[in-house]
Amino acid sequence: MSGPNILIIEVHDVMRDAMVMALRRLGHAVASAKALVDELHVVNTDILLLSVAGEEGFGQVWRIRAAHPTIGIIAISAGAQGRDLVNAYQSGADLVLVKPVSVDEVSAAIRSLERRMRPLRANAWQLTLNFTTLQLQGAQASVDTSETECLLLGAFATSVEQQLSDEQLFKIIGRNGTVVSKAALEVQIVRLRKKLEQAGALAPNIKSIRGMGYQLCVPLVVNKDFKSPHHA
Repeated sequence: MSGPNILIIEVHDVMRDAMVMALRRLGHAVASAKALVDELHVVNTDILLLSVAGEEGFGQVWRIRAAHPTIGIIAISAGAQGRDLVNAYQSGADLVLVKPVSVDEVSAAIRSLERRMRPLRANAWQLTLNFTTLQLQGAQASVDTSETECLLLGAFATSVEQQLSDEQLFKIIGRNGTVVSKAALEVQIVRLRKKLEQAGALAPNIKSIRGMGYQLCVPLVVNKDFKSPHHA
């Protein structure tokens, strides 16, 4: 099993760059940013290292946890007060480290959290699409889908290598004569990714293929009532 995709969010450039370089030397796959744009910023992340301070930082942890229930979150707090640690855990952090923190401590925390996440990651791939009830069922939840979302997921699941071209996707979304733009398609893909994640599929569950379209990256079982539209 390959290592987790790690994202470091740290406002201080020197600290962030030093941590990224050090973790990469230890073999971790690391990306970084000064700040989170929104909750979708962590879609392709397995473990998030987030520097938090005050109510805003704890609120950010809470929003990420609500949007991505299966992501691993390591909060790095500047405060050593017991209340800060309690707030971080109550907001949804899996682990809390207090600055100053060493690279060895961060690396050990990542590996510890990765071990704890492995059973969840294994179970997260158990997904079923029920076209009769329009529900996506997974280890985390049973998620309602629209008819279009169900058609798209079913088409992905029944296509060769679970890949669909932009043209095939346009036909499914615009099957009732609706003109579909590339931007509208991208919005639809974002929604599908979120619903897959809510059901239990860890990111990346749908990836973009340059010059072609998109690929579903998790196994998905479709019930027998489904009739794929993607050959049309």
